Amino acid sequence: MKTTIISAMMLIAFICTAQKKNGTVYIEHPAIDAVNQFVAASVAGDRSKMASYLTNDFKAYNGTTDRLSDKGRDKEAFLDNQMIYHDRLDYYAIEPFPGSYPDAIEYKKDNPNDEVWVQRWDMLKGVDKETGVKIDAASHRLYTLTKDQKIKRLIFYNNGSVIDEIRSSFADRTNGKLYNHHENINTVRKLMYAIENDDWDKAYGFYAGDARFIDSSSPEFKSISLEEQKILDKQILDKFEVASIDIVGYPDYLHYEMGDARVVQSWWNINFVRKSDKKAITVPIHYQMYFDEDGKITSETAYYNPKLLD
Repeated sequence: MKTTIISAMMLIAFICTAQKKNGTVYIEHPAIDAVNQFVAASVAGDRSKMASYLTNDFKAYNGTTDRLSDKGRDKEAFLDNQMIYHDRLDYYAIEPFPGSYPDAIEYKKDNPNDEVWVQRWDMLKGVDKETGVKIDAASHRLYTLTKDQKIKRLIFYNNGSVIDEIRSSFADRTNGKLYNHHENINTVRKLMYAIENDDWDKAYGFYAGDARFIDSSSPEFKSISLEEQKILDKQILDKFEVASIDIVGYPDYLHYEMGDARVVQSWWNINFVRKSDKKAITVPIHYQMYFDEDGKITSETAYYNPKLLD
């Protein structure tokens, strides 16, 4: 028993020793107010007011950089960068990330000047005036403030992909090739006319075994498997006969450089006859079919009005 008591006391002492506080976290603090006012000035494009919140030796750092020698942006370079957002974006806004709020942290250790860290989680929003690219991206910023509420350091974490898209949109760029004759187009034609001739085994043979199917009328564009699609096809064929299929215009095959995607777009009129009353019904339909390197269809999206089959 004595041994047990001593062991318990030692464990309690270890826990108490292991848990040490290194400051205080605030939900309300003058430093938070200063950062909020700085952000408001940034959105308003008020350069002089922004500058008034920064120390003369202010530095801003990209928290995701892989350059250990990065010396950061000085005050003027940072202000220039902030004005680019204001000047280039329509509907510019910086809003709190849903469910978040700023924190102010006063550290005790290694903080001889009583500096305060403020952290914010934001949504950066706007539409680039020249390219029309929409920004709706999350951003995280860490501010270090002096005890007189001046910002001396900023570390920012942003998703740079949307900025890359804006830069890429300044000039016309190609993204692959567009074909009006191609083996994948031939496959789509053979598929559609196999359906017209009730040769469903041949039609299904053009798909990869793991192909996915999306119906434009399905909730949230939910995809289904080939076996599930076969069940839906049978349900339609129980009520309708495919009398004929007419091509509208001509299919396009697009081989994209980005993502190496292979897509055939095609437009058709499927002429059904309803079995119950022999009524003729024409359903215009648009297909987007994705292909793999072997010429098999891996994904199909069908756009049509399902009310025509009610």
